Amino acid sequence: MLKDFLQGRWLGHPLHPVLVHFPVGLWVLSLLFDLATYALGPANWLVRGAFYAMALGFVMAVGAAVPGLVDWADIRADHPGKKIATYHMVLNVVAIVLYALNLVLRRGDMATTRTSILPLVLSLIGIGLISVSGYLGGMLVYDEGIAVGRHRRHTHTPRMTIRVPVPPGQHSADGLVRVASVDALQEGETLRADVGGNVMTIVRLGGQFYAFQEFCTHRFGPLSEGSFHDHQVECPWHRSCFDVRTGKVTQGPARVDLKTYQVEVRGDDLMVRVEPGAGPEQQRRTA
Repeated sequence: MLKDFLQGRWLGHPLHPVLVHFPVGLWVLSLLFDLATYALGPANWLVRGAFYAMALGFVMAVGAAVPGLVDWADIRADHPGKKIATYHMVLNVVAIVLYALNLVLRRGDMATTRTSILPLVLSLIGIGLISVSGYLGGMLVYDEGIAVGRHRRHTHTPRMTIRVPVPPGQHSADGLVRVASVDALQEGETLRADVGGNVMTIVRLGGQFYAFQEFCTHRFGPLSEGSFHDHQVECPWHRSCFDVRTGKVTQGPARVDLKTYQVEVRGDDLMVRVEPGAGPEQQRRTA
């Protein structure tokens, strides 16, 4: 319940991106007040304005950091955006610490009419840090789809990728590779697997198993986290739909069909036929 609140499910919009606008705007305003004490002339009200804008921005930044941390913890460890999200988080934490130090320095200098050099330099560094962090945040949303359409996910979500290395000669005589046991999937559940560099979703629908590439051909949304109806998978990010039997696009914005894989059940084993050599990054670029 608390996690849903902090992620903004009640709002229908991720909460962290909403809150971060306030500290960014307030810290920029604080810097403008600082610069004004040099450009317009000494003025104590500008010094105090810079301090109070910075202090309010600090409070809002701490508030924004809480849902941001929840969002970061919710990213799968194997997600390609996890590293970027970690850099984004570290930069934000460093910026908050620098602004805390800045406030301490300014607190004892409230009677002056011009901002001292050290607090001004710290403000410039802080703005630089949050600018880089903001750029990384944009990458998380637009390139990696983090915090996009969380409320649309209705199915079982794989927490990790099952990795099945396929060294030369490990294929069976007919090219099939064992991925998992049949009972690893219940009806409507998905399995995210990296089979010899081929990242795929395996789903059980109507007692049958289907395998297709993991990444949506529109913006690389994780189809293993999508919803399924009438043998179609709906991307959890932008609602592109594909026929899981053929990979054909049945609804845009995607225009390119999915790659599909043959699945066979042998005893208690799920077997998938793959083509060696197509790694996950190549698969994403060619999708």
